[in-house]
Amino acid sequence: MAEFEIERLAGACGAIIHGVDMSDDLGDNVIGELRQALLKHQVIFFRNQDMTPDQHKAFGRRFGTLNVHPQYVNLEGHPEILPVLKDPDAEKNIGGVWHSDLTNLETPPLGSILYALDVPSRGGDTMFSNQYSAYEALSDGMKELLCGLNALHSSRTLTDTTSRSDRNDSRSTKLRDDIDPEADAIDNIHPVVRTHPETGRKSIFVNRPFTIALEGMTEEESKPLLEFLFEHCARPEFTCRFRWEEGSVAFWDNRCLMHYALNDYPGKRRFMHRVTVNGDKPFMN
Repeated sequence: MAEFEIERLAGACGAIIHGVDMSDDLGDNVIGELRQALLKHQVIFFRNQDMTPDQHKAFGRRFGTLNVHPQYVNLEGHPEILPVLKDPDAEKNIGGVWHSDLTNLETPPLGSILYALDVPSRGGDTMFSNQYSAYEALSDGMKELLCGLNALHSSRTLTDTTSRSDRNDSRSTKLRDDIDPEADAIDNIHPVVRTHPETGRKSIFVNRPFTIALEGMTEEESKPLLEFLFEHCARPEFTCRFRWEEGSVAFWDNRCLMHYALNDYPGKRRFMHRVTVNGDKPFMN
């Protein structure tokens, strides 16, 4: 029986967890219940949290090993924590496009735990989109087509020299300057539709920043189908929207969800810490 309350946020996905202090050494029963809530709702939210970086990492480790981001500059002294920052004079934010995190890795993340330290009084919300629902809304013919396809996921948009320079000039969260554009690009092939390793449900697994082409096709040939999927996967009826407050936390399942950080707070500061839990190799059956 749950030791906390769950408040559903929206029809498509998302729930707010009440009665959990993430800085505590939570019992296995609570962690198990939180994991089940994550699987059911795809993203779970917490309010009024107060965590040190070590406590943030300790909570993340209850769900798996932690990722060290291969491209971005991590928090000094805490390589497992990515500072997600937009200073008042920055033009662009990080995550301002529908995406799943690090799908170019051989084993993309299970999920991420984002902790708000400083947020604007309005704006800067994050939207999430349920990719189970995106798959289930397709016609039977499209499902059959997609279930036979794989796609190339690549970090080339991050490692490209021109792109990196532009991103570092316009964003507060910086890409490392020691990345070689060609040698350090990370490419992997994943199924277009993946089976969730815990729920057994199918979801669409492509996203605009990382998915470059369908396997066996050129980028030009792949574009019409991928563009259809990028637009389809972000349909409003699949989404929820979370308004941040200082001390808020979002923990999302990267295996069946996309997210989008809104950049609608010019001249304001937004600062968060992100811990990412490693996942496994996507498959489809």
